[in-house]
Amino acid sequence: QVQLVESGGGLVQAGGSLRLSCAASGSVFSINAMGWYRQAAGKQRELVASITSDGTTNYAVSVKGRFTISRDNAKNWVYLRMDSLKPEDTDVYYCKAVVTLTPMRPYQYQYWGQGTQVTVSS
Repeated sequence: QVQLVESGGGLVQAGGSLRLSCAASGSVFSINAMGWYRQAAGKQRELVASITSDGTTNYAVSVKGRFTISRDNAKNWVYLRMDSLKPEDTDVYYCKAVVTLTPMRPYQYQYWGQGTQVTVSS
């Protein structure tokens, strides 16, 4: 079973910074992509940033230039550095991994972490 554990959330003042971390564990053949999503109550979960195994990144327009996603392939970790935080960034942030579990089953599966709360005060 694949487990994703997020950390690094908390309370920060507007203009401050946080770094979120997500650690993947379990029996995984390869992690093809990892990303961060956020979801407010009553709203759809939206992409914040993602990164593929070849390093290709994608960002939501609202965070581009302020957030930076990176990954440590050797450790199966993904990070999200958040700078110049705004109150509207307040949300629960979820780590996502797209993985291949075994080469005997060359299919991709999606796994989600439990989420970590980010609160930006004004």
